[in-house]
Amino acid sequence: MQSTSNINPAATVVPDSASNLSKKEQVAEMFNNIAGRYDFLNHFLSMGIDKGWRKKAIAEVGQISPQRILDVATGTGDMAIAAAKTLNPNKITGIDIADQMLEVGRKKIATNDLSSIITLQTGDSEALPFITGEYDAVMCAYGVRNFEHLEAGLKEMCRVLRPGGKVVILEFSHPTRFPIKQGYKLYFRYILPTLGKMVSKHSKAYTYLPESVNAFPEGKKFCEILGSCGFKEAKARPLTFGITTLYTASK
Repeated sequence: MQSTSNINPAATVVPDSASNLSKKEQVAEMFNNIAGRYDFLNHFLSMGIDKGWRKKAIAEVGQISPQRILDVATGTGDMAIAAAKTLNPNKITGIDIADQMLEVGRKKIATNDLSSIITLQTGDSEALPFITGEYDAVMCAYGVRNFEHLEAGLKEMCRVLRPGGKVVILEFSHPTRFPIKQGYKLYFRYILPTLGKMVSKHSKAYTYLPESVNAFPEGKKFCEILGSCGFKEAKARPLTFGITTLYTASK
């Protein structure tokens, strides 16, 4: 399949265009700064719907009964914890570039008595420190749009997946139906950044969010990119009127 790098503008969107830091460094700094309020804001700003989205994603992962799962851009470990409770795997590894997010996640894992199953570690999605074919399933919730180089990260996710394994990705998208489309635009562009800034005390994080979502090559375009990165049978399933999309593919 022809390379789709020309339809990947996501890598050019950074939290602060005036900064001398790379996108990767800015994203790590941004999430470290909001780590303590991240879980509250996730659930508050989505009105709790994000829990249902993760549940659907984990159900997709569970279709192949994986024993070894990698959670890329794990953040505070919500997906990893939910998967451990639901799927009963032998091992879940969560990886993220934001150390403070991982510290919050480790406390949650210990509280849930899941430290023997879930391990969190600092790492770069574009250079995963795992052997080829190490995992049965790879999942990522709301992290791929933050990759500095989207295709490089997806190729790494494909590399560490065993043949016949499954990738499951959640990412924000845009509703198309009236009046959801109009209401979503209003909320995402004006209300969410204002509320996010008030609670997180971080001026960039919740303005970067809608900007990065607008730039992300969603739906069919993202499925094409998954195909160009080594995945097969890529599918996009819109959830909640298309506010988010659940992507699945196999290796």
